[in-house]
Amino acid sequence: MIFNVQLFMESGGTVLWLILFASILMWTLIAERYLYVYWVHPQSLTILLSEWQQRSERRSWAAKQIRVGMIAKSRASLRRYLMFIRTLTGALPMLGLLGTVDGMIQTFDVLSVFGTGNARGMAGGISVALITTMAGLVTALSGLYFSTELESRMSLAVENVADKLRQDD
Repeated sequence: MIFNVQLFMESGGTVLWLILFASILMWTLIAERYLYVYWVHPQSLTILLSEWQQRSERRSWAAKQIRVGMIAKSRASLRRYLMFIRTLTGALPMLGLLGTVDGMIQTFDVLSVFGTGNARGMAGGISVALITTMAGLVTALSGLYFSTELESRMSLAVENVADKLRQDD
């Protein structure tokens, strides 16, 4: 198994290692956001609600501004890293394209030296091109799904915070 992964990474070239690094970073951030949503945010929401409930009045202009600030703080903590995840999702296909260009340059180098008589040499460059394209697209598509799902989950969580911090209590 380890040999197969190592062979795959070697057949993809240097750009495949960049795609792997960017994918690991993206998936680490996605996992962190899910952990935040399910474990950290409920605890911080409880603290936020207790701070709000301890206020003696909640209807004045100052109280409304404090409420807006609490919601904004919650929104900022919920949306943390989402833009970076989206950026990585957009960069991964570009890294795949970079690998495609690298593989095609390798293929054209073989063609310029040996002509069309060295099919094995040409196949190596084409293999790099296809593997990196596939890796960039697969990781970007999976990241796109989860980043979109996270964004909708975060929007619902912010609305939930706003609903719980009602002024008429």
